[in-house]
Amino acid sequence: MGFISRVMGFSARNRAVPPLALYESSLAQDSRRADTVLAVLDLDAAINAHERWKERLMDYLEGRSAKGLDPAMVRRTDQDALGRWLHGVGAELLGDRPAFTLLVARHQYFHEQAATIVELAQQGEWPRVVQVLNGGYRHGSSQVVLLLKELKRSLAQEAASAQ
Repeated sequence: MGFISRVMGFSARNRAVPPLALYESSLAQDSRRADTVLAVLDLDAAINAHERWKERLMDYLEGRSAKGLDPAMVRRTDQDALGRWLHGVGAELLGDRPAFTLLVARHQYFHEQAATIVELAQQGEWPRVVQVLNGGYRHGSSQVVLLLKELKRSLAQEAASAQ
């Protein structure tokens, strides 16, 4: 969750002021909200967190990691940095956007595919591992990145049109 720690000084350890309280004022304009949300949410860091998780899976599959992976934990979407953001601050600030709803679903699909890969690898089913890696896993990952970029683009467009 390091990429959201800059959210108005708000961190998981200090939840005294909910982040939406900063935007709920009837005086705040929607365009100002888009500009502010864009400034505090580092969506590029969210993409990087997703990419780092993919590297961790590849390290596991290629034997470069001494840490094992549990398919049940891999399947959970609230255990990685992106998932914690999606289920926390991201949902609070962007949960009303259709692209965000789709992002959450694609992130779940990605984790389902990754868990399947881990299960197949543990069973020694390497041809099927490659098949899932090159199929649903790759597609799910691409969708997650594209939707994060779409959120960033739409927020930037809203902020620019407000000026």
